Amino acid sequence: MLTIQDLTVMMHEKVIINQLNLTLPKGEVHALMGPNGSGKSTLANVLAGNPLYQVQSGTVHLDNQNILAMTPEQRSLNGLFLAMQYPVALPGVANSYFMMSALNAHLKKQGKQEIDSFEFLQQIKTKLKLLNIPESLLHRAVNEGFSGGEKKCNEILQLLVLQPNCIILDEVDSGLDVDLIKNVAKVINSFRDPNRSILIITHYQRLLNYIEPSRVHIMLNGQIVKSGDKSLALKLDDVGYEGLAQKGL
Repeated sequence: MLTIQDLTVMMHEKVIINQLNLTLPKGEVHALMGPNGSGKSTLANVLAGNPLYQVQSGTVHLDNQNILAMTPEQRSLNGLFLAMQYPVALPGVANSYFMMSALNAHLKKQGKQEIDSFEFLQQIKTKLKLLNIPESLLHRAVNEGFSGGEKKCNEILQLLVLQPNCIILDEVDSGLDVDLIKNVAKVINSFRDPNRSILIITHYQRLLNYIEPSRVHIMLNGQIVKSGDKSLALKLDDVGYEGLAQKGL
């Protein structure tokens, strides 16, 4: 379970998240929606441990562990995964090596035997087919020269490799065509599990046509102002964020 209590975050002396509270239980998929500048991606970055953001107050616990006291690497090894809104390129680092190294770090943390490159490639070929992406993607430098869609698929491929228990997806549908959205949604749905939590951050209801959320939260000005079931996303699609506030829906 991911529990956020009274979280306040600043960047460049400006408050971006203001006393935010959110609970993401195991076995549930929650959607966090909001306009540009509402603080959604800031929240994702803070959860992952981006040092550019300053946590002023509040707590964040993953399975009763204080992740704010952890490095980004420790958060990952404890089961937190972030699919970034803007995945970064790592020139000179082969995609396959990057993912195998990450997997072996997780296996070591779990007390399991690490795998070699041959076994890794055998395992990952099946995962590539799930996303309908070519094997050549593995042999390129991480995200270097990737299209927007390739970057997002590569994030989901990492998700398949690492099998985390708390998944944060920051606008994972951005840059994807309809077919890719369906493929990505199918993979995300396959991660629904009683021992796993998923938070989908998105502007639009479109992705939620394929991934039915347990709860939907609306974020404005650094706070969650409204929560509800999937019908809340449909209302938002009809009236927009301003209309939602004006009508008090």
